[in-house]
Amino acid sequence: MELCGISGLKGKVTVPGDKSISHRCVMFGALSSGVTEVHNFLKGADCLATIRCFQTLGIQIEETGSTVTIHGKGLHGLSAPSHILDVGNSGTTTRLLSGILAGQPFESKLSGDASLNSRPMKRIIDPLTQMGASISSILRNGCAPLYITPSRLHGIHYTSPVASAQVKSCILLAGLYADGETSVTEPSLSRNHTELMLREFGADIRTVHSLDSTAATASIRPGRELYGQKITVPGDISSAAYFIAAGLIVPDSEILIENVGINPTRAGMLRVCEDMGGDITLLNERTEGGEKIADILVRTSRLHGTVIEGDIIPTLIDEIPVIAVMAAVAEGTTVIRDAAELKVKETDRIETVTDNLKAMGCRVTPAPDGMTITGGKLHGATIHTLLDHRIAMAFSIAALAAKGNTNILDSRCVEVSYPAFYDTFEKLL
Repeated sequence: MELCGISGLKGKVTVPGDKSISHRCVMFGALSSGVTEVHNFLKGADCLATIRCFQTLGIQIEETGSTVTIHGKGLHGLSAPSHILDVGNSGTTTRLLSGILAGQPFESKLSGDASLNSRPMKRIIDPLTQMGASISSILRNGCAPLYITPSRLHGIHYTSPVASAQVKSCILLAGLYADGETSVTEPSLSRNHTELMLREFGADIRTVHSLDSTAATASIRPGRELYGQKITVPGDISSAAYFIAAGLIVPDSEILIENVGINPTRAGMLRVCEDMGGDITLLNERTEGGEKIADILVRTSRLHGTVIEGDIIPTLIDEIPVIAVMAAVAEGTTVIRDAAELKVKETDRIETVTDNLKAMGCRVTPAPDGMTITGGKLHGATIHTLLDHRIAMAFSIAALAAKGNTNILDSRCVEVSYPAFYDTFEKLL
């Protein structure tokens, strides 16, 4: 994909359904009694991998456009898979599904593509093993493929060293099959879609915040049946982030992004934009199905550098590549810290962001847990995405604010989370 600098992005867009919520709708619907009907489901490769896995586990799932209907079989209705479960490139599918499979009376194996199979799974293997699960890395390297055999689970209190929604959700889902309460304490609250949605489905789940720190503890008690729901998935703020950034840094732009989820555990991007001087207005704010939603109006702004660190990092970890692009054209210096989690995403995003920003003429210094970026003018370059969808989308935005032409290699990798990404931009030209 070849792009060049432009001006005057104007209009309104909608973005695909939230990726995290779409995954969970399928999983929780499959474990519920009755039918779950999901509207505005994200038809990206990762979420489709979740559908395929649950179909292999005996769940009937129908797809009509962006509507997905899941015929649940209850907590104990999954069937033994006839072949290995292919999770594709989806870490969410792998980690959350592992928690569910740990409590099943049959054996299973999960594997994905080369990228997925290089990502760390010890972070779920260890707590699941503490619960009594029989789960192992087949290659004994702490990564997928994973092998899970039947075992009896017991409730634990797990103190997670990182604020990770995938780790937390994996343990809580295993807790549905344990012999007592299971709880997870995080150093700060990670995205809480699992807790909100399980409560809507009928689970006995609660979250308690520490009075003297940022820590939060989510607890679940087994024994309650889940029941099918009707769900409209809000627009994914991680997808909206690219249009927010474009509206802020492309000259003479005004963009309205409709029906976006602004869950506080996901909306750190909005706080950072405001800290950088961005002109952002939330309109039509409301709550549906426990999730906060709003329309987001963005206008071209004169951005300045800021410091991004601490508890805000888990609320914007997926948006850091595009935030780095904003920092690259802002006045002054932006420092990103406490984001070592970037190193274990689809790529080492500290390295890929740094390398590509340097290629576009930006002054950027990587660190073990982030980077320091000095803003200025960007020029066109060849961008190596390394098949990372968020790198492709972030640097497509950088291309719009750069002088000259930019070539985004392997741009089709955006299909993982946003198949219509480039089509949506055409509506604003």
